[in-house]
Amino acid sequence: MTHDLMTPEKNVQRIMWTGTAWFAVAVGSAAIVLAQLLSSGWRPALLSGGLAALWWIGSALVALSVGLIGWSGCPILEVSVPTADRNKTRTMQAGTLLFIVGGAAAMLAVLLGPAA
Repeated sequence: MTHDLMTPEKNVQRIMWTGTAWFAVAVGSAAIVLAQLLSSGWRPALLSGGLAALWWIGSALVALSVGLIGWSGCPILEVSVPTADRNKTRTMQAGTLLFIVGGAAAMLAVLLGPAA
């Protein structure tokens, strides 16, 4: 039996609210990190082949994650509440995972690269 807090209706409402907050935080944190890097004089072109690939893959994962998190918070229910519950839960989880993995990969490339 599903607990009342985890019914599809309540879960979709929660994801749409928290998804909006997580979207704002994800965009803001990515912007702050990138602004700090760029204002220090660092550029992706400073990285060698393997580190450059790691940086761009990590950055692409972060961009994809922001899209997934943003879609999760969008107040569109698709076909039905159970379908929206399943899809929004999956995209929120995948978006969170990709944000962490992509951010860690991009920052690892920066840390292993030359100082600006």
